[in-house]
Amino acid sequence: MTAAHDLGYRSLFAHPELVRELITGFTPFTLFDGLALSAFERVNAAYVSEHLSARQGDVVWRVRLGDQFLYVYILLECQSGVDRWMALRMQTYIGLLYQDLVRRHEFSPGMLLPPVLPLVFYNGAPRWNASMDLAQLLMETPAELAALQPSQRYVLIDQQRLDKTALAANADLLALLFRLELSVFSEVSDDVLPALATWYKGSSQTSLRTSVQKWIAALLARATGNTGLFDMDSAQEVSEMEGKVGTWAEQIEEAGFRKGCAEGVQEGQSIALRRALLSLLRGRFGAVPEPVAQRIGQASQAQLEQWFDHSLIAPSLSSIFGEDGAAAQGKPG
Repeated sequence: MTAAHDLGYRSLFAHPELVRELITGFTPFTLFDGLALSAFERVNAAYVSEHLSARQGDVVWRVRLGDQFLYVYILLECQSGVDRWMALRMQTYIGLLYQDLVRRHEFSPGMLLPPVLPLVFYNGAPRWNASMDLAQLLMETPAELAALQPSQRYVLIDQQRLDKTALAANADLLALLFRLELSVFSEVSDDVLPALATWYKGSSQTSLRTSVQKWIAALLARATGNTGLFDMDSAQEVSEMEGKVGTWAEQIEEAGFRKGCAEGVQEGQSIALRRALLSLLRGRFGAVPEPVAQRIGQASQAQLEQWFDHSLIAPSLSSIFGEDGAAAQGKPG
């Protein structure tokens, strides 16, 4: 996602209501059902490693469960592109989190570290195909060493592929916002925006209303390139919300039209460039290994252009794609 939209989601997940809705509505866990908002506490997500290298996790919360003051840390990593190394990144984040807890002497009574729920929130267009377990990213390990190798898993919430029937049946605010981003215009105008206006009038939390406004502004700006489409100042008053629904509907319809046109042109260019790149690689190096083909299928247009230019003069596939290109079989005759 673009930086503005990423910040929009971070703003949403700065509120315990939406963190709780994300877990209870979009993961299989029931541990947090009915948990009071007072049990959620935001944690500083910036950590410093042993070498004083600043690292940043997206959003971190801790949750008090029961009378034993057990803390569960929830890491949210917002993603718009598939990251092959996400399991490794999660292990790094969790390790830095634990180091930070050790430095601050925040342990359980038995001096044990808390469990972690690593969540990856993904809203990109390509299907997520990265490994869900760090162990699957490791080379084949000799049996004697297998028990010593690391393993780290995470939970993926793939926004673009949520069940739309279940989403429509979910009356939570976060589900409404997901529908606002994913639904066709008629559903947005007739159903989602009126429900959002009803929520807005019933909400007394100024900071949460402001975060929702920022999120909608970022959504429209991302779709149209026009940062002034959503007038936040004029929507501050709750009494004006019903009147704003019609205006928002028009803006979202325009945004959807522009976005569709722009994405259609860009996707067409990317498809043509992928075909040309694959043809060039086969002509110069023979068969294209599956890992290389997968990377080409997921790459941005800018990355495709860079690879195409490099492929004109590169001596081998491995000089372009590293280890993924080393498995090439055959050469042009």
